[in-house]
Amino acid sequence: MELIQTQDYAEMSRVAAEILIKEIKTNPQAVLGLATGSTPAGTYEALIRDHEQHGTSYKQVHTVNLDEYIGLDQSDPNSYKSFMKAHLFNAIDLPETHAFLPNGEATDIQEECRRYDEKIRQLGGVDLQVLGIGQNGHIGFNEPGSSFSMTTHVVELTHNTRKANARFFKQLKDVPTHAITMGIKNILESRRVLLLASGSSKAEAMARLLNAEQPDEAFPASALYLHPHVTIIADKEALALVEDQKRRAF
Repeated sequence: MELIQTQDYAEMSRVAAEILIKEIKTNPQAVLGLATGSTPAGTYEALIRDHEQHGTSYKQVHTVNLDEYIGLDQSDPNSYKSFMKAHLFNAIDLPETHAFLPNGEATDIQEECRRYDEKIRQLGGVDLQVLGIGQNGHIGFNEPGSSFSMTTHVVELTHNTRKANARFFKQLKDVPTHAITMGIKNILESRRVLLLASGSSKAEAMARLLNAEQPDEAFPASALYLHPHVTIIADKEALALVEDQKRRAF
C-alpha cells in the first residue's frame, strides 16, 4: 500500500488525475472503475482540462461505475448516471456505449446485479478502480458488515450514509434507502486501486484504515490490505489524526 500525502483537495485531485491519465496513455483501452460524489469531482475536472488542453482521448476506454441508487430515475440530477454525465462524460470523447453503471430502475434487481458482474468480466476486468471512503469506512456502498466475498449486490443504506448524502437532495427523506453496488470482491479483483480522501470529515476513517492491523468486515476499507496494488492519495486534513511515524511507514 502506497500513501501519497497532499496539501489540499486541489493537489489531491491533480495527482489522482495524473495517475489516471498515465494509465490511459499507457493502455488506451483501459477499463476504469469510477466513483461519484464530491471527492472525485475535482479529479474529473482535471481530466476534462487535460482532455481540452492536451487531447487525451477516451475513445477506446471503457468505464464501470461502482454503484447506483435503486428507484431513482436515471434522468434525476441526483442519479449517479446524471452525475457522471455532468461531471465527466459530457465533456470528453468517451463513447456513450462505453460507459456502464448499474441500472437502479431494473425490473429484476438481482438479475441486474448478475448482469453487471458479467459485463465487468466481458470487459476483462477493471484496470484502475477509483474509490472514496465513507466516514464509517464504506467503499462503494459496501457498508460495515459487508462480506469481502460479495460481488455486485443490493445494499440497504445506513442512516449515516443517507445523512451524508442528504446534502445533494432537498431533504433526508428524498435520499433512496437502497442501492446497487459492486461488491468488495469486485473491487479486490481490479488490477490497481486508487483511494482518495480529503477533508477533516474523513480523518477518523483514515486513521482507522492506516492503523488497521488486519482486514475486518466491520470496517470495509480495511479489505484493501488484501490487494497488492493500492495507492492512497489523501490531503493534510484527512490525515490529521494519523501519527507522523505511521505516515512514514507507507
